[in-house]
Amino acid sequence: QVQLVESGGGLVQPGGSLRLSCAASGFTLEYSAIGWFRQAPGKGREGVLCISSSDGRTYYADSVKGRFTISRDNAKNTVYLQMNSLKPEDTAVYYCARRFRLCSRMTADFSSWGQGTQVTVSS
Repeated sequence: QVQLVESGGGLVQPGGSLRLSCAASGFTLEYSAIGWFRQAPGKGREGVLCISSSDGRTYYADSVKGRFTISRDNAKNTVYLQMNSLKPEDTAVYYCARRFRLCSRMTADFSSWGQGTQVTVSS
């Protein structure tokens, strides 16, 4: 059974950092692209970052360039989203999602999703 479980969210002050984890099971992570998406209250789900099976990175949101990075550890079946210099506008529920090999900007192209983890940036 394919499963993705996000963790690492929480409350952080502006300028702080968090590292989100996406633990994968039920499929071979090394053949998969993993995307991070977020959804703020009252807004649609937007793409943040994606890492392909060949470790190519795709930034979906210009606002996170220079602040967020994505990495993967296939041995641990986990993908990480490192978030630095956090801003209040980064507040959202963050989701990871999986598709075969290549990244895509379309949420509909991702077949499996985690339950999300809340990130709140506030003083």
